[in-house]
Amino acid sequence: MPRILSLLAALAWGIPLCAQGSPSTTAPAYTVATIVNSATGTADALAPNTIATIYGSNLSDGPTMAAGGSNTGAPLPQELGNVHVYVAGSPVSLYYVSPQQINFLIPADLRPGEMDLFVACDGLAGPLARITLHDAGPGIFQSAPGVVSATHADGSLVTKGHPARRGETVAVYGTGFGPTTPDVAISVAAPVTDLTAFHVLVAGVAVPGVSVLYAGVVAYTPGLYQATFKLPKSVAPNPEIRIAVGEQTSPPHLKLPLQ
Repeated sequence: MPRILSLLAALAWGIPLCAQGSPSTTAPAYTVATIVNSATGTADALAPNTIATIYGSNLSDGPTMAAGGSNTGAPLPQELGNVHVYVAGSPVSLYYVSPQQINFLIPADLRPGEMDLFVACDGLAGPLARITLHDAGPGIFQSAPGVVSATHADGSLVTKGHPARRGETVAVYGTGFGPTTPDVAISVAAPVTDLTAFHVLVAGVAVPGVSVLYAGVVAYTPGLYQATFKLPKSVAPNPEIRIAVGEQTSPPHLKLPLQ
């Protein structure tokens, strides 16, 4: 597990850390279109308990990554480097900030619908952006362009050099998979509420429910989900993997290395 979490950190928040610069005198700049699901990169896949990204300019004085979250049990901060992100009038948890990018957690207790978001840096507020939250916004992180982030049963990464095998149990990692039971806590894993609405698609075919061993959040990592399932014994090499939650489906064309 630490290896996949490090990978996701490198993918989503991996700008090298450096000392902060002087306080900004220019307000943060961004648009609704640049506030996206961190896994899908799209603005139409925002949902409660989803890791999201804001792209823009003057978002912070320098890059800073949160110390809480993964494997620590400590809560994520709501302030990093004099930066706050407000959603529906309240500050939210931050994973990473830099002048061009912020990674934050959309709170799990928000209801779907329209709400305002803005960034404040050094006391200067950016514009109000009206975002829309859906019930779910499934997205799968990538370990390489076009390759899903996945692990074997022993926790090692699934890669082209270390591919999965037919009939093997693997886990894929993403965000936006929807509500969980019990309510999300960073100290425990929790499954998604309704597996009848949750499906793993392998080469376009839903994996039988009995083969989905777990679908829910990863302990100590708010907003990060995993789906653990048995691969079909008959499937072509390098199948497309998608996650479907109700009518929401993760983007196409992401492949699992399989031989």
